[in-house]
Amino acid sequence: MNNHDILRRIRYVFDFNDTKLIALFQMGGQRVTQAQVSEWLNAKDETDTELCSDTYLAAFLNGLIVEKRGKKEGVDPLQERLPETVLTNNSILMKLKIALDLKAEDMLAILSLAKVNISKHELSALFRKPGHKHYRECMDQFLRNFLAGLALQYR
Repeated sequence: MNNHDILRRIRYVFDFNDTKLIALFQMGGQRVTQAQVSEWLNAKDETDTELCSDTYLAAFLNGLIVEKRGKKEGVDPLQERLPETVLTNNSILMKLKIALDLKAEDMLAILSLAKVNISKHELSALFRKPGHKHYRECMDQFLRNFLAGLALQYR
């Protein structure tokens, strides 16, 4: 999945308008313009327009975490962690899990709405570190199904 598609799907799930998207990017540490957001939302693929880079998407997801969970206690805003420069489907899934404060059972219920049935052990493999022997890469179809389940749950 490309970043444009992920951004569009999350926007749909939570019914965010452009102003809200811009505010979320800012909460995540990136300033974006209305024109950039419109361009990203209307892009058909990565070659159509300026890229919504991994850094921008990470900033958006970090802003979503701040919006849903609040800022970390005792952390100086100037010293907060910068957005990642490389995102994987696993890290996107992890950020969504954190933002929505989902437990394994909640995630399995969301996936079952999208007609995906996996075990708790298979799910936990997605959240392990890449070097771990039970690490499993989150494929595009799995992330797409999770976002579809979120849409069914929250819309």
